[in-house]
Amino acid sequence: MSDPLIRELDDYVVFEPGAEEKFLSTNETLKWLQKWLESLEVLPDDLQGEASLESASQRLLDTACALEVKPGITLQWFAVRLNPPDS
Repeated sequence: MSDPLIRELDDYVVFEPGAEEKFLSTNETLKWLQKWLESLEVLPDDLQGEASLESASQRLLDTACALEVKPGITLQWFAVRLNPPDS
């Protein structure tokens, strides 16, 4: 089970093969995932039951950190803390 503190994070670092790493907000990361899901001919099995691409993107953000978009081409995203927590 993931650390509940992770749910409090608002930023992600995303990796695409051949591109520089990007730091995105939660909303930007969801849109980034949705864009990639739209490019797939078939959604992964565990996302096919989702009602929309928005909910599929949210499920990915909540449950995974990688998505293979083509054989050998995998996207990755990780929650990061850009600002230290208040003490």
